Amino acid sequence: MRFPVRFLIAALLLGLGATARAEDTVFPAPGSRVDSLVIGSVTDLVYIEPLIAAFQRANPTTEVTYRQLTSLELYAAAARACEAGEFFADTLISSAIPEQVRLVNDGCSEPFRFALPGNLPDWAIWRNELVGLTYEPAVIVYDREGLKPEEVPGNRFELVDLLRQTERFRGRIGTYDIENSGVGYIFAFEDAAQASTWGRLLESLGQNQARLYCCSSDVIDGVRSGRLLLGYNVLGSYALARQAEDPRVGIIFPSDYTLALSRAALVSRHARNKQAANALLALALSETGQRILSGPSMLYSSLNGPAMLERAGDGIGRLAGEAAFRPIALSPALLVGLDQAKRKAFLDQWRKSFQAGGGE
Repeated sequence: MRFPVRFLIAALLLGLGATARAEDTVFPAPGSRVDSLVIGSVTDLVYIEPLIAAFQRANPTTEVTYRQLTSLELYAAAARACEAGEFFADTLISSAIPEQVRLVNDGCSEPFRFALPGNLPDWAIWRNELVGLTYEPAVIVYDREGLKPEEVPGNRFELVDLLRQTERFRGRIGTYDIENSGVGYIFAFEDAAQASTWGRLLESLGQNQARLYCCSSDVIDGVRSGRLLLGYNVLGSYALARQAEDPRVGIIFPSDYTLALSRAALVSRHARNKQAANALLALALSETGQRILSGPSMLYSSLNGPAMLERAGDGIGRLAGEAAFRPIALSPALLVGLDQAKRKAFLDQWRKSFQAGGGE
């Protein structure tokens, strides 16, 4: 029986600074090792492992190294390697899609060497060098033991009203630390552009001293434990997986709109095994890959995710109709949020709201 081997790479080897760590998990080749594939990603290993297993069944002579970092650490390492003309990973898969677009824009990727599915949505592809593999809504999670059914907000307007109960919710709301999370930042930036409630919601988070986290998993675990009553803008894929383990986790797909993000993948220009990198991404977009992403991985595929979520039923919480989903398109428009002046102004507004309420 094969067992993956996990180890840490020192931050200085990746040029990430003193506190960053990349966790490498090596999956030995099932057969005699001929080559290797290095995947750089932010996805928790448990969600991507079924896809790696399927890849190795089809490619038994390929050893796979899964190199996991946070979204901004992954971008920093990949960008530094690209600029230096050095190897970091064969393929990059990240939910920080503006940073992925920037890597493509900076010439750090190359065109795919396989035919993309004809039914791939326009929002899930850019320049034949960046493709969205998943379909993951930004949801609100809540403690079913802490909120009565009639209290559960169905949209952001109702959420703002609920959060007026500051004595009850102070310190018991969790969301992304958008200064240190690429996916948290893009969710917040899109909210600011699309939600008429953004200013009031941000004020409510600050007044209730919302707790800030690096990752969706930490927010959801806070709800599972009862430390948090609500978690805002977490990845629905992770929430659905946690709910399958613990029905205490309730999920809300906001009916005013529900952002949907697709983990974007590219083949690195300095990849050592471009053939294997293309084969992995082609598998992810195949019918087999769709079944894996929408089944064991619970990430949902960019090809069938909308329809599958629509059929998910009432068991997962308050489900928005498919028309409420708003996929975030892979396009150069995402680079606007990375403009240094705009990012600074946006983060200043964020900090001011939290400092005014005494939050983190």
